[in-house]
Amino acid sequence: MPIYEYKCTKCAKEFELFQNITAPAAKRCTFCRGPVNKLISMSSFHLKGSGWYVTDYGGKKAPSSEPQKDDTVKSGTTEPAKAESTSKTSTDVE
Repeated sequence: MPIYEYKCTKCAKEFELFQNITAPAAKRCTFCRGPVNKLISMSSFHLKGSGWYVTDYGGKKAPSSEPQKDDTVKSGTTEPAKAESTSKTSTDVE
């Protein structure tokens, strides 16, 4: 059953009522019997069980597309090493 919040326009007190969704809104304050206005309150919910973000994805981080610090060349240069050619040219033939 939902909890509805009301504020009295006469005494300015706020109070909560457990009411069915189909029940009519309260008209009178429970303290002074003055007229009331229904408040719009913040709602919250918590996802429980497997298959939700907290259990399946909460501790995982997305892989980064930026290079990490340990990916740089340790010699201080950023140029890639040149590969040696293993094929023989016409000047290499004995």
